[in-house]
Amino acid sequence: MTAPRALAAAIVVECRKALAQWLYRGVLIVCAVAPIVFVIALAGQGAVPSDTLFGRLVFDSGLAIPLVVLGFAGTWGLPVIAAVAGGDLFASEDRHRAWAVTLTRSRSRSEVFAAKTLVACGFLTCALLVLAVSAGLAGAVWTGTQPLIDLSGAELAPAAAAARIALAWASVVPPCLAITAAALVTSIATRSSVAGVGVPIFAALVLQLAALVDVPARWRLLLPVTALEGWHGLLAQPAFYRPLVWGAVVNLGCAGVLIAWGRRLFLGRDIT
Repeated sequence: MTAPRALAAAIVVECRKALAQWLYRGVLIVCAVAPIVFVIALAGQGAVPSDTLFGRLVFDSGLAIPLVVLGFAGTWGLPVIAAVAGGDLFASEDRHRAWAVTLTRSRSRSEVFAAKTLVACGFLTCALLVLAVSAGLAGAVWTGTQPLIDLSGAELAPAAAAARIALAWASVVPPCLAITAAALVTSIATRSSVAGVGVPIFAALVLQLAALVDVPARWRLLLPVTALEGWHGLLAQPAFYRPLVWGAVVNLGCAGVLIAWGRRLFLGRDIT
């Protein structure tokens, strides 16, 4: 079997193994249902989350809903999703003592590592897409797709607003990938799902607190979690992209380094 076909076969197996677990299916279900529950709660109480960006606009335009959800999720929801995506795929093999079987399926360690890493990144992207689409549909059905007032007070046509909302959600993929990569490394090093999921979440929260400290802006841009709020610049007039660009560069760089480190640990570890 050629290398691409062997990798594809390994990816299919890892996808099936992941989706057979309620942990991963539960994350997808929560991502699909949470925005709907949020909208129902807003409708029931009749008050707006005025202390959040775009919270005052949720009754004026359904396009504000995905931005409010993104703002809420960026604090802890997205780090949790990203950590779950990578924190259990390797450690579950240790928990079930399955490495002896996994590594004798005529697949090399490199292919198994690549397959698990790609499945983790793919699951993360899928979960974010489900959450974004659910939030958009919930807002459109509940309030409609009226024009949106951006952070500068300018009115955005529905099509323009939808495009910027899509970019805003896409902008959080790099920092989430960095957290997923950290979860992969932690689970490989500790052989524990609890550590694989918990340590990256704790680290992300600590970094978010560090981002609140009064430090020069250039240093704040180097914090991986700063990119979780970089989308704010997309909803201003004129739009500013520096936080997004720096966030993508820093986080993709961190993800690459962490994945390379995880690969080295995995290829050199004793699986007995």
